[in-house]
Amino acid sequence: MRASDEEHYTEYVTARLPALRRVAYLLCGDSHRADDIVQNAITRLYVHWRKAQSADNLDAYVRTTVVRTFLNEQRTGWFSRTRVVDEPPEVMVRDRDVETSHVLHAALRRVPPKQRAVLVLRFLYDMSVAEVAGALRCSQGNVKSQTSHGLATLRRQLGDHTLSLLGGR
Repeated sequence: MRASDEEHYTEYVTARLPALRRVAYLLCGDSHRADDIVQNAITRLYVHWRKAQSADNLDAYVRTTVVRTFLNEQRTGWFSRTRVVDEPPEVMVRDRDVETSHVLHAALRRVPPKQRAVLVLRFLYDMSVAEVAGALRCSQGNVKSQTSHGLATLRRQLGDHTLSLLGGR
């Protein structure tokens, strides 16, 4: 990699690290594991930096890399032990009290990984069905099905009334 590419890569990753940690944390629910996922994702990004720079939306490309890294680790069961930073990510809470937020995050961790990825991308990152399908390399019908099953799992855990208070769809 050329020096200018390395500099641009370093600037990009440094600026985006908090957002990448946030999405990884929302997917796995553990700050240490989120760090591992981000470390693996940014390593992949480094290897493919030239290709990534030519993407139409670099942030979406990198977010997809984080989600796929999470899903790959779920399938293989392998987790590296590399730490990126010392502090857990700040998770954005929108007009919810802390207790409700903790209940929601605990319930989300009990949703199967692919359904969790779809729910995080659809509802917390406000991505369309088509965008999620592209990010996860699956059909739009699969995204709709995973969304439906994921929400059903949350409803069973939280109860329909609690989910409607949280703004579930």
